[in-house]
Amino acid sequence: MSVTLLWVVPSQSDFSNGFGLLDSFRHGIHLKKIESPDRSMLFNFRGKKGRKQTWNTFSFGTDLRHLSLGGSGLESGSNLAVIPSAVASPAGEMAVSSEEKVYNVVLKQAALVKRQLGSSGALDVKPDIVVPGTLGLLDEAYERCGEVCAEYAKTFYLGTLLMTPERRRAIWAIYVWCRRTDELVDGPNASHITPSALDRWEARLEDLFNGRPFDMLDAALSHTVAKYPVDIQPFQDMIEGMRMDLKKSRYKNFDELYLYCYYVAGTVGLMSVPVMGIAPDSQATTESVYNAALALGIANQLTNILRDVGEDARRGRIYLPQDELAQGGLSDDDIFAGKVTDKWRNFMKKQIKRARMFFDEAEKGVTELSSASRWPVWASLLLYRQILDEIEANDYNNFTRRAYVSKAKKIAALPVAYARSLIGTSRTTLSMSQPEK
Repeated sequence: MSVTLLWVVPSQSDFSNGFGLLDSFRHGIHLKKIESPDRSMLFNFRGKKGRKQTWNTFSFGTDLRHLSLGGSGLESGSNLAVIPSAVASPAGEMAVSSEEKVYNVVLKQAALVKRQLGSSGALDVKPDIVVPGTLGLLDEAYERCGEVCAEYAKTFYLGTLLMTPERRRAIWAIYVWCRRTDELVDGPNASHITPSALDRWEARLEDLFNGRPFDMLDAALSHTVAKYPVDIQPFQDMIEGMRMDLKKSRYKNFDELYLYCYYVAGTVGLMSVPVMGIAPDSQATTESVYNAALALGIANQLTNILRDVGEDARRGRIYLPQDELAQGGLSDDDIFAGKVTDKWRNFMKKQIKRARMFFDEAEKGVTELSSASRWPVWASLLLYRQILDEIEANDYNNFTRRAYVSKAKKIAALPVAYARSLIGTSRTTLSMSQPEK
């Protein structure tokens, strides 16, 4: 599915000097390139006169690989690898596994929100403080984020309309930042992106978290993170996932792949929970809700990987555990050959089983979200899960056939998602088990 770049990619030489900005904004707004961004720069622009301005965009042939499990969820006896919580290094020292690393992030994010919840059980959302004369520009920035979400995530966008206006706009801003970040390494100008360019993108992220947005879309996110208890770490971790894409095209085991899935997709769940909110009557622990959000991102990313095996192979990338391929009697050559065999079918059945286990884990936490936030999450979960069904329907041919959910099935899933969103929170305490040590 094509996506659209939200900012103008400069020439190759520009990447060595810094990021370019959108050179035109919709309906008469024009931004100049700014070398040293500060809070005032966002509003230092004028509309071009004499003609209607439009957004400059680039089309891409890729998907956003993003919306985040403490445990692998694999029952005993399974042939799938369970993520170890610690592994021995060549020197005999114990190294922390990817699961343990991510678990610690989940605990940190949950602790931040719990401090905000306090005794009232409600998030301490800060009131808007807007520089005089800039409210209209901020509204326009959020509106543009909504337009992007509506165009490229139609089902999810419809679900966000059930949220409160404040939450809706904040989720749009997060979505747009994630898409822009993803397109750095998956877009048509990805060959020009260097690690130093990602370093500059991270510095720009730090600026917007400190109230110094670089452009209008940054301003929407800057306003969001000032209003909600959103932490910068998941955003930084997503950029780390982009760094992995620049230097890594193979994953020797599921532990490595799990960390990648967290970086590029699980992080979105951690970004979103503080905005979506936890139901006041939920008996679940904050950690378990974050864990379920993490599981949804992991499940979605694993589904992306299984759907896009052929597409990724044509780019020289294989996002499948190398050890599990070998156990199934398969190799990189089999992937590049793109032939569906019984060995491939058996391998895919196990991979799909694992992805479904993460979806099962995610379902445990959706009902614990604020009632107005459940529908878009249920819609995302149910529709993405159906992609696995379509892979099976294609006889596991994900080399030359792209699994997708038809429009009719999407429409049919929406009332189901809505009905599930009406189900109240669990009356029993939902807890999260710490990875074994």
